[in-house]
Amino acid sequence: GADDYITKPFSTKEMLARIRAVLRRRSPELDGGTVAIGALVLDGATHRVSYEGEQLRMGPTEFKLLQYLMKNAERVHSRGQLLDKVWGDHVFIEERTVDVHVKRLREALGSASVLIETVRGAGYRLTAQPLAQLNS
Repeated sequence: GADDYITKPFSTKEMLARIRAVLRRRSPELDGGTVAIGALVLDGATHRVSYEGEQLRMGPTEFKLLQYLMKNAERVHSRGQLLDKVWGDHVFIEERTVDVHVKRLREALGSASVLIETVRGAGYRLTAQPLAQLNS
């Protein structure tokens, strides 16, 4: 299917801008590499997650959400950004759906859930140095 169309006449600048926009939307494809933050290890090829050597079970959406957060650690991501990057820009769902999946992800992570921080008014961040540990 088509992602976009341009009516004639159109400028080269407009066409290039639209091509870049489509490429930007498609670029966050999550690959199968291994990512580790502290004792939390995610293997994209085998779809396995472990924390301190113990296997963790989670659903496919929570896995994709964790994979994106780990590959972009220490950055704050708004609900809208997470919807675009994890679910894709073609899906029209409520932004609060992200909150539900973050809650499920935290439950699946158990004691590693402190790595996912809520940044009030901004979104979520995965960090290697959680505030809970820094305050103690």
